[in-house]
This record gives sequence, structure tokens and C-alpha cells, in this order.
Amino acid sequence: MRFGRFLLAAVALFAIGAFFVNTNLLAPRADGRPKLLAHRGLAQTYPSEGLESDTCTATRIRTPEHEFLENTIASMQAAFAAGADVVELDVHPTADGHFAVFHDWTLDCRTDGKGVTREQTLAELKRLDIGYGYTADGGKTFPFRGLGVGLMPSLDEVLAAFPDKRLLINIKSRDAAEGRMLAARLSKLPEAARARLAVFGDDVPLGALSTVLPDMRTMGRGTLKSCLLSYIGLGWSSHVPRACHGTMLLVPINYAWALWGWPHRFLARMQEAGTEVYVVGPYTGRAFTTGIDTAFDIGQLPEGYTGGIWTNRVHAIAPLVAGKR
Repeated sequence: MRFGRFLLAAVALFAIGAFFVNTNLLAPRADGRPKLLAHRGLAQTYPSEGLESDTCTATRIRTPEHEFLENTIASMQAAFAAGADVVELDVHPTADGHFAVFHDWTLDCRTDGKGVTREQTLAELKRLDIGYGYTADGGKTFPFRGLGVGLMPSLDEVLAAFPDKRLLINIKSRDAAEGRMLAARLSKLPEAARARLAVFGDDVPLGALSTVLPDMRTMGRGTLKSCLLSYIGLGWSSHVPRACHGTMLLVPINYAWALWGWPHRFLARMQEAGTEVYVVGPYTGRAFTTGIDTAFDIGQLPEGYTGGIWTNRVHAIAPLVAGKR
């Protein structure tokens, strides 16, 4: 009986302690509005239901809301003009030692080309029509066909076009050599310019990049999982695991509640650890394919949220958060 009372008292003390350590009633609150990260610039969107790893998303776009194609300089300019704080872009090494900015591993879905993206030279990629495959009506019409010729940029062109903007570079492979190649390119930038960049992708190329550029902010998929799971287990004590330091976190909106001190205490801890937090759409067991893209999604964020928002529709989301400055 005494042991039972002791155990009950211990549990009660733990609960009280965890409450006061993590309650948002006593948490510091940052000023300003949420930071907006525009996924692939201003892109054509598509429903995520039924997506497989090899689904050609260009053939299932929604009726276009704008004239921009993802991962182009024009789409990035439009995203920043709409209110983006950061723009995400995808890169592939080319056969002649450059980096092309393009999402897909192969060319067959979006372009009039064929084959593996990284097996082409930059000049060959620039001859392609990157709007060739887009259709919103099952192939009856192709609203961007003929309009995307020559629009696939190189990473060098993007860096030159946005010297003072924040960019998030996505490595699409698991190749350590690609990480070293990207590190060699980014090492030529001034330190202040590199500080505005971040890189995410598989942990293997990121590890190779970090060996060359240890000051580069990176976000690996393995690190992301390790951070979130460790924090769920230990965050009740206010401890921030090593994996959560100096990185970026993508937090699915449907699991954010499980993070100790969410949102204000959690955001303050991550900021102190040098880490940026971006909320993404619901996690359903697959890779993240959705963002915070509608007024309903914005309504799911907690009152006073000032962390980051990952969106595919920055032109629609920016006005909804403008009043939160």
C-alpha cells in the first residue's frame, strides 16, 4: 500500500513538473508573422491522393492558377515577390559537371526529352521544353507546351539571380560524390552568401558535404527522424537532443501536438539550438508531398504561431499570414 501511494505521488510530481517545464502559459513568444518557404518556387499544384513514387504529377495538375513552372527563375522571382522568405529548389548534377535545377530523376514526365536527368549535359537540358507534359484535363490540352523551352536553369544561374535571398537546395540522390561536388561549388561563395543557404536530402550526400563545409546548415531525412523521435521521448525535461541542433525541422501538422511545449516553448528551444522549424501538411506514411496550402490548413495552426510554413501556394498563403506581423 505504501509503495502504491509513493508511486502515485511520484507520478503526480512528474506530471506537475512536466507541465510547468512545458506549458505555453509561461513560454516566451516571438513577434512577427510566420516565415514562408515556397516549395519549388511558384509551382503548378496537383492532388496528392493515390501518388506513387513513379507517378507523373505533371499529367494531373489542377486547373492552373498562374503561368509559372516550378524550379524556374521566373517562378522563384514570383514566389519572393508574393512574400516568400525562402525558396526551395531541386538539383541534379549534369554529365558535364554543372548542376541543373529540376525536380525529376528522369525527363520523360515533364519535358519533351527522354532518359535520366543527370546523364545529360547542361546544354542538352537547356534545349528541352520543361512545360511539355503538363495537362489538367487528361491530355486533351497542354497549356504550357512550347512555353518552357530553355527555362531549366543551372544552379549557378539561380545563385547569380538571387544573391541576397534565402534558398533551400534539395539533393535528389543518395550519392556521396554529389554531396562533395555541391560542397565544392558552394565553397566558392563568400561566407555571408553561404549563410543564406541550406541543403537537405539523404544523409549520405549531406554527410559528404558537411565534411567539406561543416558550417553549412543541412537537414537530413535520418537526422530529422532522429531529432523528432528523441525529442518526443526526452523533451518533457526541456532537453534538446544533439540531432536537433543547427538544422531545419519539418513538422507534420497532424503530429505537432506530440512535441513537448508545442508551439511556443518548442519554437523557443529550437531557436536557442540554432534550428528553424517549418510546418508541413499531414504525414500519412509517405514522404511529405503536401504543404500548408489552404485557408483551412492555416486555421489548423495554433494561435500566435511564428515558426515557418512550407507551402506550395505562397501567392495564396502569404495574404493569410500578412496580418500576423
